Amino acid sequence: MSEQARLSRSAVRPANRASGLTRRWRRARPGLVALGIALPAILVYLYFSWGPIVSSLIMSWQNPVPGGTAEWVGWDNFVYVLTDPGLPQAALNTVYYTVLAVLFGFPVPLALAVFISELKKRAWYFSGLAYLPVVVPPVVAILLWKFFYEPSDDGVFNSILGLVGIGPLPWLNSTAMAMPSIVLETTWAGAGSAVIIYIAALTSVPSELYEAAELDGAGIWKRVWHVTLPQMRGIIGTMLLLQVIGTMQIFTEPFLFTGGGPQNATKTLLMSVYDYAFIRVDYGAATALSVLLAVVLAFFSVAYLLLTRRWSRS
Repeated sequence: MSEQARLSRSAVRPANRASGLTRRWRRARPGLVALGIALPAILVYLYFSWGPIVSSLIMSWQNPVPGGTAEWVGWDNFVYVLTDPGLPQAALNTVYYTVLAVLFGFPVPLALAVFISELKKRAWYFSGLAYLPVVVPPVVAILLWKFFYEPSDDGVFNSILGLVGIGPLPWLNSTAMAMPSIVLETTWAGAGSAVIIYIAALTSVPSELYEAAELDGAGIWKRVWHVTLPQMRGIIGTMLLLQVIGTMQIFTEPFLFTGGGPQNATKTLLMSVYDYAFIRVDYGAATALSVLLAVVLAFFSVAYLLLTRRWSRS
């Protein structure tokens, strides 16, 4: 190779590199511009969303004093929480509420959605009625149901049951009936949102499957079992996971209905967190218990996602 050809090739290489960098910059520029536009919103989200989470993780290892400096205590907060005599009762109450809410509260919205979807002409009317409890403010709904749960003969529910010779029932004043009574109210209050989601999911089920099932002589129950449920398996699983996570964090209803009574029969884990933070003024223990609950829910969510992924592959 002559000296002139070598020089010309060495001159072409920087030009090719420059053109390559220019092409890369042109391809990356839209993404960088979009990132620059979204960066303020991302920073605000990180500060207000993940900032408290990181602060809680740090506080769970400290003994913060209002108006003073925080002392680093390591595992002491977690040891204190785990050795609290009231923790097993609160954990069992939370699990008990979750089981009841899943067994009785989870199928109700799905059944209502299927029922409403079968009413072709007036589906919008019943959808509005199903969603109406969601519009009622939670505190108002709880106080209203607390009035309904009056344990005397003059209580609304006891008056209705008295017409058929039942009662009067103690409702919230009974250790056996307090938690089921709370589940009944939360099911009524929260079913509307799930009904709307299920109705939207039902519209995505191909109508040809229902037509084929009807031609085979399948009734409504067989159509639901063999067509609706398999087609909605993904959304049902997601709603189940969200309901378990939500019910494990129940606080407002037992706090306003019973205050954790009678005899701590309705005291949940989040009520224990409230007790640590605002009654005992022990923010370190409150955040430690919150972190433990978050870890349990995270493990449950990961296990659920792994199982559903395995089911989908099989």
